[in-house]
Amino acid sequence: MRLTTRTNLALRTLMFCAVNTGSLVRKQDAAIAVNASENHLAQVINKLGQEGFITTQRGRHGGFHLAREAASISVGEVFRAFESGLPFIECNSDKNTCPLKAHCVMRKHLTRAVDAFYSALDDVYLSELVECNSGLEALLSMEAPRLSEQCAPQSAAAAGDRRVRPAEAVI
Repeated sequence: MRLTTRTNLALRTLMFCAVNTGSLVRKQDAAIAVNASENHLAQVINKLGQEGFITTQRGRHGGFHLAREAASISVGEVFRAFESGLPFIECNSDKNTCPLKAHCVMRKHLTRAVDAFYSALDDVYLSELVECNSGLEALLSMEAPRLSEQCAPQSAAAAGDRRVRPAEAVI
């Protein structure tokens, strides 16, 4: 399975927004940070806005930011938004020319495998990709990188599982 460039750019753009929480980010800055053309990124930003991942602001001082907390944005949800309309195999397409289609049972197994792929990503949240990731912050931060106090080195036993699920998010 290979993800489209749009899906890849969507996740990179959301990571850029998550690292720069509290700031209105500009398309130009995001394009440089995620190594994309502004024109291609504009299409991705438009889709992210339509899907409710980001909020956009037009105009001279415009830009965009996350529409909700990073801990509530599932990677599986993002991938489905960008990939679900694309057939994984020919038999899931309107243009199916496979001579075996009337008798082949492989379609149901491949469909199950694709569903398992998305399901595995449903448990990964944007916050997990960016929190306590100083290398990523150094690459994507529009300001000087700042390592949070909660990211201070700890023993593995003391660290525990710090992931925040949407139901556990403190508002």
